[in-house]
Amino acid sequence: MSTKGQSIKDVLSSIFATSVILICIAVGFAIFYFVLGDPINFEGGNVEKGHALGYLGIVYRGGIIVPILISVILILITFSIERGVSLAKASGKGRLSAFVGNIRSLLKEDKIEEAITACDNQKGSLANVAKAGLHRYRDLQTDNTLPNDQKVLAFQKELEEATALELPMLSKNLVVLSTISSVSVLIGLIGTVLGMIKAFRELASAGSPDALALSNAIAEALINTAFGITGSTIALILYNYYSSKIDAMTFKIDESNFSLSQTFASTLKK
Repeated sequence: MSTKGQSIKDVLSSIFATSVILICIAVGFAIFYFVLGDPINFEGGNVEKGHALGYLGIVYRGGIIVPILISVILILITFSIERGVSLAKASGKGRLSAFVGNIRSLLKEDKIEEAITACDNQKGSLANVAKAGLHRYRDLQTDNTLPNDQKVLAFQKELEEATALELPMLSKNLVVLSTISSVSVLIGLIGTVLGMIKAFRELASAGSPDALALSNAIAEALINTAFGITGSTIALILYNYYSSKIDAMTFKIDESNFSLSQTFASTLKK
C-alpha cells in the first residue's frame, strides 16, 4: 500500500471515530432526556418532584453525569463491534496455520502465482503480508546482481515493511477501549461525589431533611457508581480480549515471515 493511500485511510478512520463519538454523545443525551426523563416514568407526571415509578425513572435521578456515562457505554459498544468485525476480517478465511503450510508447499514447488492467488482468497492481514513478499519473491530469485544473503535480507525487509503497514490496522481504535476502562469509573466517581454532596447538604439543612431530596441525592451517587464501574469493567475485559487476539495474530504473522524467509533461502541454495 502506498503512503498516500495509507494517509487517506488514516484520515477516513479519524473522521469515522470522531463522528461515532459525537453521535453517541447526542444519542446518550437524547436517551437521558426523552426516554429516562419521560413524565410517564414519574408519579403524577412530575419529573422533578414525583417519585420514580420504575428503573428508568430511578436512573434518571442519577443526574447530569448519567447521560455522559450512557454516551461512554454507547461508544464502548460501538467500537467493540467495530473491533470485532475488523479483527474477524483481518483473520481472513480458514485456519492461519493451514494457510501458511499451503503457501510453503506452493513455494517449494516454485508455484509463485498459485501462492499469490491463495493469498487473494484468504483475504486476511497475514495474507496481505505474504502477498507483498511474494511479489518480490520471483524478482529476487532471478536477480543476478545480488548475493544470496542480500536477497534474503531484501525479502525479509519487504515482509517487515508489509507487516509494519498491517499492524496499526489491527490495533486501530483499541485505545478507545483502554481509555474508557480508565475514564468510565472516574466519571462515575464524579457523579458519586456530587450525589454525596447533595445528600450531606440535605442532612445539614435546618429542621428535618427533605426525605425525597435526600433519597434522590443518594440514588444519584449510587447510580453513577454503578454505571461507571460497569462501563470500566466491560471495557477492560474487551480490551484484554482484543489485545490477546491481536498478539496471537501478530505472532502468526511473525511466524509466517520467518517460515517464508527460510523457504526462500532454501530455494536459493539449489
